[in-house]
Amino acid sequence: MGRRKAAIGKSPFNNTVSPLKIIMIKITFPDGGVREYESGITAYDVAASISSRLAQDILVASVKAPNQEEWQIVELNAPITEDCDIKLHKWEDKEAKHAFWHTSSHLMAEALQELYPGIQFGIGPAIENGFYYDVYPAEGQTIKDSDFAAIEQKMAELRAKKEPLVKKSIAKADALAEFGAKGQTYKCELISELEDGHISTYTQGAFTDLCKGPHLVSTEAIKAIKVLSCAAAYWRGDDSRPMMTRIYGITFPKKAMLDEYLTLLEEAKKRDHRKIGKELELFMFSDMVGKGLPIWLPKGTALRLRLEDFLKKIQKRYGYQQVITPHIGNKNLYITSGHWDHYGKDSFQPITTPEEGEVYLLKPMNCPHHCTIFKNTPHSYKDLPLRIAEFGTVYRYEQSGELHGLTRVRSFTQDDAHIFCRPDQVKSEFIRVMEIIEIIFKSLAFENFEAQISLRDPNNTTKYVGSDEVWEKAEQAIIEACQEKGLPARVETGEAAFYGPKLDFMVKDALGRRWQLGTIQVDYNLPERFELEYVGEDNQKHRPVMIHRAPFGSMERFVAVLIEHTAGKFPLWLTPDQAVVLPISEKSNEYAHKVKEMLEAQDVRCIVDDRNEKLGRKIRDNELKRIPYMLIVGEKEAELGLVSVRQQGAEEKGQMTVQEFADMITATVKEQMNAY
Repeated sequence: MGRRKAAIGKSPFNNTVSPLKIIMIKITFPDGGVREYESGITAYDVAASISSRLAQDILVASVKAPNQEEWQIVELNAPITEDCDIKLHKWEDKEAKHAFWHTSSHLMAEALQELYPGIQFGIGPAIENGFYYDVYPAEGQTIKDSDFAAIEQKMAELRAKKEPLVKKSIAKADALAEFGAKGQTYKCELISELEDGHISTYTQGAFTDLCKGPHLVSTEAIKAIKVLSCAAAYWRGDDSRPMMTRIYGITFPKKAMLDEYLTLLEEAKKRDHRKIGKELELFMFSDMVGKGLPIWLPKGTALRLRLEDFLKKIQKRYGYQQVITPHIGNKNLYITSGHWDHYGKDSFQPITTPEEGEVYLLKPMNCPHHCTIFKNTPHSYKDLPLRIAEFGTVYRYEQSGELHGLTRVRSFTQDDAHIFCRPDQVKSEFIRVMEIIEIIFKSLAFENFEAQISLRDPNNTTKYVGSDEVWEKAEQAIIEACQEKGLPARVETGEAAFYGPKLDFMVKDALGRRWQLGTIQVDYNLPERFELEYVGEDNQKHRPVMIHRAPFGSMERFVAVLIEHTAGKFPLWLTPDQAVVLPISEKSNEYAHKVKEMLEAQDVRCIVDDRNEKLGRKIRDNELKRIPYMLIVGEKEAELGLVSVRQQGAEEKGQMTVQEFADMITATVKEQMNAY
């Protein structure tokens, strides 16, 4: 056990330690083990007391005092002066990556300061993969792709100095004076909004930034550096503010990690759903129609409808009833639901009619309409749960700079359903929805997924709708549902919506990227706002619990993720075209079309490529279209009633009759669908 003199000053828990008295504290580790140390010990020294290798590997730590609910991330040189739990974070942990990339953004800013005198800095956060910094170059300066190598080189030079990051608390007036003297207009704007007494800066070398941390103790660990891209971004996302340059970068503690990431990045570019969607003729966008408004082409429409039919069949099995609601709603509907307050600024402009005072909105959410369906009919406790579902298209205004293919659009269709149930039915309904989501994910080869349970903040319950009793029951029901289903779930306190706890599903795609897709949310707010009621067993009126659920999330986003996960090679049951017939020459065109007709008669989706091209060219072109099977036909096949079967990415399957091929496709699809 390491012992050291007590540190003077404030701890992460804001307690002052006397330098005249040695105080021992107890630190509890994740495995339940407890060790005693002198007050003032650092997380680095705690790690070193276990092993020197561990001390080399950790980047930051998390601590939690007995009277605290939430973990606090601390730097390795921060003194710990009170009994606490501790977690030591290596590179593999998200907390370590965040601090690593946050420090890297400061390193990039330091390099930019040297390379571009007079540059102004906005914000520079860590993001899921890497970091960015919003900057405003001085007049006459531009930053472009050809400058990236010089920025990387300067970052490497500065990193080699192993500069420590020094934190300093600063008064608001002093901070304004310091950054104002440097001409940092955007930093001064940020400082003006901060509370005095809670402002700090970090300095490494000649660069000082406004920041609350946490960071690495120095830049030494940053070994591999890559500036990835730059783009225009409005200051603070406001299109009325100046346009800044956003520079993206990523760093790693080892060069091999950077090389692996860049390889994955290249693969991600190949899998970009916008690129594949165009190649496969799935969807399009038109400025004439409007930005962010996707148009589904015939093949994409067929794929989407097949997904919808798949979910409808599952939902029917689980007792859902389909409904259809209008694409617009009276403004009063959304005032009642509260969506006008929450989504008004993100909605399209209200629609007025010739009738005075009549105002409509493009539908931003489906749930208010579904509340009116429940309210339309009296309900007994015996009628519940009532499960209603809709593939409802909604509209939200996104700034043009935020639009991105199908993942960020202004018009999208949610696979929405709302369950109205009694409080004692919440757990069983959650389990049923979890089963539906599991079926969908596994049927589409999303084998790697986890969940996040978002609970309310127990220290600030006033901001939530509903009684303590119903919240506690709902939260416990969600936790128990995950346990019973064996679903790995991370619990996040304070992340619940104001109207109820929720369960979000995160999937990892083939490249290891995390996507938030399905969601289940408990809602105590809308039943109250719409005064929804059912008659209980006690013959008294009660509020139902409302559960929102969307396994796909939105059809647009789900299809985008699915395209990138599969690289456009969809499961056989889902793919737009299951086979393409390739006649060797014009002499075989007639037979090729006959084969197509025979297959379509047995529900095999098939096309013919009868272009006047060489067979090798046709094979290459159709491989790019990701069609699972190519059926090659010539005069010999026509004479014998056969097809030569070639499977995408596999060896040739040889010759078979058209009926044998149709039977093989039908059996494969049946096997895939019966599994779910």
